[in-house]
Parts: sequence; structure tokens; C-alpha cells
Amino acid sequence: MELLDDKMRVWLNSAIFVKPVPGVYVLYNRNKEAIYIGESSNLENTFTKYVDTDFDGNKCKQKTHTYQREFTDNPKDRQLQLIEEFKNQMGKLPSCNSEIELETY
Repeated sequence: MELLDDKMRVWLNSAIFVKPVPGVYVLYNRNKEAIYIGESSNLENTFTKYVDTDFDGNKCKQKTHTYQREFTDNPKDRQLQLIEEFKNQMGKLPSCNSEIELETY
């Protein structure tokens, strides 16, 4: 289930070419299942950190195969909107998102 209008991009091949702008992103596993919906005030910094640290050792996010991204001036609000849409359609959160993380917003 693709959540954004953006095309699917192979993770390591194009993650390093993301612009330093605010936005949201969806990480997908090999089966094209959304595993994480994230937001960033600077996608370039976030993606560079993910690539350089292999997702900080996060085993769940390490399953990333492809991703989508969307530039937006309000990434936190858009992330919550996407998570709500996903939850309504799938009846659960993406496997790498947690309720605790969402409650901190």
C-alpha cells in the first residue's frame, strides 16, 4: 500500500540525494509494506544519518528496501495525518512506529 504520491525509490541508491528540506517519508520493506512513517525538518540530514549509521542499529528500520518522500512545511502534522490514515485502513500502526513515540508530539 503506497501512502504518498511520490514514486517508490530504492533506499541506498537514492537516499543520499535527498534535498535539505522539511518533509515526511515512508519506509517500506521488500514486500512493499509500510514499516515506518517519519518526519524531518531536514530530510537530507535524517537520511544521511540513517545511511551512515545503518538506522542507528534499529533492526526494524534496517528492513528498509524502498521509500517515498514528500516535501512539506508542516512535517509533524503531515506525519500524524499519514499515520492516522494508515491506522484507519490497516487497523494498526506501521511496525516500526510506536504509540509512545506518537504521544510525545
